[in-house]
Amino acid sequence: MASVSLRQLRKSYDGKTDVLAGIDLDIGHGEFVVLVGPSGCGKSTLLRMLCGLERISGGSMLIDGREVNHLPPAERGIAMVFQSYALYPHMTVFKNMAFGLKVAGEGKAAIAARVGKAAEILKIGHLLERLPRELSGGQRQRVAIGRAIVREPQLFLFDEPLSNLDAALRVQTRLEIAKLQRQLGATTVYVTHDQVEAMTLGDKIVVMHEGRVQQAGSPLELYQQPANRFVAGFIGAPTMNFFAGKVVEAAADGVLVALEQGGQVRALVDGSGLRAGDAVSLGLRAEHAVPDGQASQRFAGTVSVVEHLGETNYVYLSMADGQDVVIRSDANLALRLGQPLAFAADSQAFHLFDADGRAARRLRPGNMVATSREG
Repeated sequence: MASVSLRQLRKSYDGKTDVLAGIDLDIGHGEFVVLVGPSGCGKSTLLRMLCGLERISGGSMLIDGREVNHLPPAERGIAMVFQSYALYPHMTVFKNMAFGLKVAGEGKAAIAARVGKAAEILKIGHLLERLPRELSGGQRQRVAIGRAIVREPQLFLFDEPLSNLDAALRVQTRLEIAKLQRQLGATTVYVTHDQVEAMTLGDKIVVMHEGRVQQAGSPLELYQQPANRFVAGFIGAPTMNFFAGKVVEAAADGVLVALEQGGQVRALVDGSGLRAGDAVSLGLRAEHAVPDGQASQRFAGTVSVVEHLGETNYVYLSMADGQDVVIRSDANLALRLGQPLAFAADSQAFHLFDADGRAARRLRPGNMVATSREG
């Protein structure tokens, strides 16, 4: 399988405005890399540049050390799975999977063997004589994946392949893709706007925003040590809570922050680059807030919405300054709308971002799971 290196990769349609502005990225042999970000961030454009469907405006793209900037798609050793499946409606499953091999001049015996092997891996052998209209959405997606597998490419590309499936089928197909990638050991680049897919599938997640890579790293790294406020707010569901404030004291072993809503919070982050009076924001994830809990930092609000998810609840609180905060609680905690509710969090749970959104390094970034108790 292939390795990929992108160096200052740029894409501009008008010669003035960069859709991709200097992308640097390394993808190792057999790595599963997920490109994630909001609509319009450039992730699908980057994928299309990898497969040769978009011209490169600047920089270099290397596959296994060979620059492929000007190579046509057929010579890059890449197979792509599209969002829309892109199956030929008049062809059977077998013919859809075999079409690319037939065009490439492969013999009938070789085509039959490769299609049969892919069908066995994907458990669609019994569907080979059916037409696409006779298949479910999940079956069509497996056929599209099988069409990529038979080409035995160096690199697999997936462009939001699950977006047309219902919720239950998305989960099932996501698991199948993860198992398939491990089975094949294939180098894979997968584009999605769904950060749950990104967290569960990727060895490496690349968070993009406005044509730039905001951070690349393992799912746990991005969750525990986001590089900036954008990554912190994008990765994780529900989104991180943010509190505006100003630095009171800053040191390498922690920062004391006066919140705009009142009160002070100590965050266990490296505050070496901060000074008293600097504007900052604190971040706190819902699972690190303990309803009616005992911890070093306490807050209070009024219950406005409760989302019941079975084993847990997400509770939305309206604070005195009008800000909304979401916390996680035990499903057995009895709550009513409009009731006051206090919550607490430890100093090590907080993230801190400077006025430009850059994150301070957390000193104890362990993935704490708070436990709640009834008040």
